[in-house]
This record gives sequence, C-alpha cells and structure tokens, in this order.
Amino acid sequence: MSVDWENVILLSADALRADHLSSYGYQRETSPVLDDLAQESIRFENAYSASSHTREAVPALLTGEYPDVAVDDSYRLATETVASTLSEAGFATAGFHSNPFVSRAYGFDEGFDHFDDDLHLGQHKLVALAQRAFDKLRNRHYARAEEINDRSLEWLDGLDDEPFFLWNHYMDTHGPYEPPGEYATLYTDESVSGREAQKLYQRAIDDPESITDEERQLLIDLYDAEIRYNDAQIGEFLAALRERDLLKVSLLIVTADHGDAFGEHGYYEHPRYLHTEITKVPLYVRPPGGRAEEVATPASTLDVGATIEATVGVGETSDGVSLVEELPDDRTVFSQARGEGEHSHLRRYASRTAAGACFCERNRESGTIEFGECAGSALREELEAHVDERVRVENGESAGDDEEVDEEIERRLDALGYK
Repeated sequence: MSVDWENVILLSADALRADHLSSYGYQRETSPVLDDLAQESIRFENAYSASSHTREAVPALLTGEYPDVAVDDSYRLATETVASTLSEAGFATAGFHSNPFVSRAYGFDEGFDHFDDDLHLGQHKLVALAQRAFDKLRNRHYARAEEINDRSLEWLDGLDDEPFFLWNHYMDTHGPYEPPGEYATLYTDESVSGREAQKLYQRAIDDPESITDEERQLLIDLYDAEIRYNDAQIGEFLAALRERDLLKVSLLIVTADHGDAFGEHGYYEHPRYLHTEITKVPLYVRPPGGRAEEVATPASTLDVGATIEATVGVGETSDGVSLVEELPDDRTVFSQARGEGEHSHLRRYASRTAAGACFCERNRESGTIEFGECAGSALREELEAHVDERVRVENGESAGDDEEVDEEIERRLDALGYK
C-alpha cells in the first residue's frame, strides 16, 4: 500500500472505564495488549467522554461535535461524521458494530461505504426472521469481538490500494457481563449462566440497593473478565494488521464511548449522569510508526475527530483539538447528558481541568441552573459560560423526525438492560 496516504483505524469499546485497565493503574492485569500498545502510543491519563451513554457519546466521538449538535431530539445523526469527511476525500470507509442505538435506523450508516451494524434492516425478511429466532434461542445480544474482527478484516482484504477509514466498535464490555469460555471463571470461581448474569445485571439497574457486596463483586469480576477477553481480541486484530503491513502506515486510535458504574453513586450501568466512573475513558493514539508518550492534560473524545482530520489533512469542523499536538496545561474539557423519562427536562453538564471538576444541572422548563460539586469559583464561572453557549446552540436546533425503531432493535435494547 502506498505510504502517500495514511489510513485511519478507530477501535472503541462500549462501557469500558479507564480505571479498570492495568495501564491505568488497576490492580488486575486486565489489559496486557493495551498495556503494550501504551508503550508505542500517546496515552492520555485523563480522557473524558463528551457524554455518559451511547446515544450521545458515540455521535460525539464520530463527529467531533457536542451531542447537542451531533444528534437531534430523536437521537438521529444530525451532522456529518468523520466517515463522511474522509469518504469525500477519497477514503474507503467501513464500520462494524452491533449497538442498535448507532445503527442505520438512526442514520449512522451515512458516509460509510460498508456499514455492518449486525442488524437485519433491509435484508430479506425470511432470512431476518430466521436469524432473530436463532438469536433468541442462543441468548445472543451482540456480535462478539471475534466476529467484529473477522468481518472487518474480510473488508480490508477486499480493498485495492485506496486509503481507508475503519471503525470497529466492540460491545463485549457492555452488560450483561457474560464472558465467553475460559474467561467466565477467570476472576471468579462461581459458575454463572447467561440467564443468571442477565438477571443480576438488570436487577442492579432496576434495584441497586438490593445488590449485596458479594453480588457487586461478582458483577465486577465478570466485567473485568469481559475486559480481558476484549483486550485479547484487540490483540488478535492488531496482529492481523501487522501481518498485512497496515499498522505502520495507519493512525490508530483506541478508546471507549463511556464507562460503567458499580454502585459508587447509588447506581449501576451508565445512566445519564456525568460522574468520573462513567465518563473517564481510556485513550491511546498511535501515529504511524508509533510514539511513546504519557499526557496528563485533560483530553476529550471530541478530540478524536479533530485528530483524524488533522492527521490526514482534511476538514476542520470538530469542537476538539488534535491529540498529536501539544495540549495547553490549563485546558478545560466539557461533557453533557440529557435527562430521560421524568427527568427529560434536565440537561447535565460537567467541566474538568487538571485542578478538578465542576457539575451543574439546567432545568429547560424554568431556565434555572443548579450547581453541584465545583472545584473553585473560576471553574464554576467557566462552566456557566459554557452552558450559556450550549443553550444558544440548543435554541437554534430543530427536532428531527421521530421514526419507529425496528422490532429487532427493541429486542436487543431490552437484552442490554435499556428497557
């Protein structure tokens, strides 16, 4: 492949919190592959997602824009992604994942030449019905990392010499935590069936106070085992890229859309708050040829789009900055999340600097803002100014059409604990 172009490979894991990786100081060796990758990458010690849940976090990751711009009121894609930008620049583009919230039903196939969301929308109806029935029998909620790897490598092997953008999004670290095979008992002696794991995960979401210390530890053990499995599969994928001489001419970014909670603030999973456990994510940026560096300055998943565009020399639309350039020491990064259900009138915001964090909640109906924990008045004033700016953006937006979601998506969301 010609080195005149640089390929772009984005690997993201769903619900992977940074402090459960050994390269981020976790006591278990959950991520030996990513630990090794850190030795040839820029590793960001304090990286935060633009939001705390997939419907806002992944759009921000793919567009480089805050969620209030990236998606409309129905969470449909509302702006151009980096896939569209690179496609227009002559890149072959492909995405592989199995999260219904960022499927073609919400417009996320835009800009991708090949988009495999593991759903059957648009395929032959009889084939789709047969696959659904089979999936239900085997309690299947998402495509395993091994499947995502196989599909994406098959696509890569079908390319000619054109540069490419590839996005693989892995669901294994998302609940319900059901590590496969030998990983199931990697950190626990307790044998847990898929159905039992699913019931425990759902109860943790619905009734967190009912979870005992032993059950909490079991959830963590299973989650960590999923991390170890996913890490191994990322290792297999990177090895395949090296065998094809692709890694040396590619920009590689590995991150997560958000984290996961285990009762630290009275909840499990990743509801629409902005605490560190569900917004601090791993972030590794490996330029072609590698570069070993650790950066403590706060970074944002919004920076991923800016980094990609700067590296290949196209587009300048991101709210972020390039991560291959030196970041200012006094940088502030922001996150946001929309309330849901009875809290749908709320908008939550957070700001983070090297010195600390600040949180606030805005009531859209009354226009009032309530501040929570805040590390100093200067940070509070900065967050207040940021919220004012986002309110102006929000007031200029129009809601998109509210389209019904396919039955298959509903089933998958139910299995993943969203219903």
